[in-house]
Amino acid sequence: MATKGNISIHAQNIMPVIKRWLYSDKDIFIRELVSNGCDAITKYKMLKGDTGEDLRVTVTVDKDNRTLTFTDNGIGMTAEEVDKYINQVAFSSAEEFLKNYTGEEKGGIIGHFGLGFYSAFMAAEKVTIDTLSWQEGAEPVLWQSEDGMAFTMEQGSRTQRGTTIVLHVSEEEKEFCETFRVREVLERYCGFMATPIYLVDVNKEEKHEEGCDCEECHDHEEKPVNDVNPLWLKNPRECTEEEYKDTYKKVFHTFEEPLFWVHLNVDYPFNLKGILYFPRIRKDFGGQEGQIKLFNRQVFVADNIKEVIPEFLMLLKGVLDCPDLPLNVSRSFLQNDGYVKKLSAHITKKVADKLNGLFNTERKQYETYWDDIHPFVKYGCIRDKKFYDMVKPSILYKTTEGEYLTLDEYKARNEGKADKKVFYTTEQNRQAAAVSLYTQKGMDVAVMDTLIDMNFMSFMEFGGDMNETRFVRVDADVSGLTEDSEEGKDIDLSLLEKLFKEALSDDTLTVKMEALADHDLPLLLTEDEQMRRYKEMSAMYGQGMDFPAQYTLILNRLCPTIRSLAAMENEETAHLICRQLFDIARLSSRPLEAKELQDFLARSHQLLSLLADKA
Repeated sequence: MATKGNISIHAQNIMPVIKRWLYSDKDIFIRELVSNGCDAITKYKMLKGDTGEDLRVTVTVDKDNRTLTFTDNGIGMTAEEVDKYINQVAFSSAEEFLKNYTGEEKGGIIGHFGLGFYSAFMAAEKVTIDTLSWQEGAEPVLWQSEDGMAFTMEQGSRTQRGTTIVLHVSEEEKEFCETFRVREVLERYCGFMATPIYLVDVNKEEKHEEGCDCEECHDHEEKPVNDVNPLWLKNPRECTEEEYKDTYKKVFHTFEEPLFWVHLNVDYPFNLKGILYFPRIRKDFGGQEGQIKLFNRQVFVADNIKEVIPEFLMLLKGVLDCPDLPLNVSRSFLQNDGYVKKLSAHITKKVADKLNGLFNTERKQYETYWDDIHPFVKYGCIRDKKFYDMVKPSILYKTTEGEYLTLDEYKARNEGKADKKVFYTTEQNRQAAAVSLYTQKGMDVAVMDTLIDMNFMSFMEFGGDMNETRFVRVDADVSGLTEDSEEGKDIDLSLLEKLFKEALSDDTLTVKMEALADHDLPLLLTEDEQMRRYKEMSAMYGQGMDFPAQYTLILNRLCPTIRSLAAMENEETAHLICRQLFDIARLSSRPLEAKELQDFLARSHQLLSLLADKA
């Protein structure tokens, strides 16, 4: 005898919410129905043990009849169980749902709130359930509904254990009757579920003939769409380098290989499996996004859940399987949950351990990685002081000579010369003249040329290595770069100072005279480190603050050009040379702007003409 009824009073609230708020996630119903089938098979195996049966979930696409069918040979349901789990929606707080999800958070709502089966109505105009319980003497049940609220339930005709759910797909959602679309969703959400999942297209032609071995027929061969034994669930000692690389390429759809990886395999005090890969990170990593896929018992949940994964790790790629994670609660709960915090802290520690392990046991190999991973490491230090404390001994500084030094190594090699300073260049080629002054004195110059470096240096000075290290750019200071020489002391500094101020029309210019180590360098422009940083930060964040240039002009009394300039009688030519020398020095810190460049080129031609006339 057929039974009719309404699902529950709450369904009147649920169904509009499903269709309204989850539009962007509508394909998630495939994940939910497949997950239900896998759960039914898991329960059957727990009850019966390994029977050797071919247990599977099959998704069947019938484009001609516009149906999508989900079949499993799991535990099945009795009429009482259908009434309990289908007719009475276990959702007593629809009001809370509405309150929490009327904003922008939509991802994963179905799975979070256990709506499960009812997500089918996101795409279907009618749904039928045909099920038979594994229990001896159970009768088959046929359940039907056209809107998810009213239903009919009667005795079915099924003779084999399991459940078949048929979705009569609506015209608006007919994309889900395309095999390629269903395959894409299955591979994304169900690609690593523990039960074999098969995809069947009933409208696809059969093989040409028995025994045919053409490429097209190979595509017809039946094989699961999922990998039931993903690499991250295996013991790391059983995994090969090739398997790690193949998994990376398969999961992230790339031909590139990762630099290295961290295999997470924790059973206590929490359950966590996963692999975090270090990809090649672009120099400025601007716009670069990693991808951390979060799974719950091999079921894909979402990408980049920052409440679980430390933010700085989002530059990596990887998979995390957290079966104990309370995914059925709001993100605000995750943010304050002690378990989640321990999970996040453990992931951070394992990444730090990997970096330190490579540094301590494979230093040369680690150095080859550094150019790719240093933006990630530095960003992690800035974002998480505990991470910095852990990886501090393994942070390297690349020098202009291509060497890689730790901070302690840099200080030891430059003891007596640097005085707690790290001298650095942001553009090695442009600032070559200033760099040369340091290298001639046997001092190391670090290359800090990425977007993150400015912030990292500030972090080190005021947070990481506070009061222990100062970073000074090569064109900010010439102390320690001079020679003890009497040569050029007779040059009249006041004369040259007046000459440069007149030539540049700048009475505020500070001019000094030093004996610089590079005798061929006429002059050097220096700028206060902190003032330059303020200007750069202002420009970076678009604040538009107009800081006046405050250069100090360092004249090299050991350079023949400066001596000749001081003795020059033709004031007009002297002014011309002063302006040219100043622009050449300025090119070491920044490119010349349009008008400046035009004047520089015109002046160059004028000087060449004077030289030609003398010849």
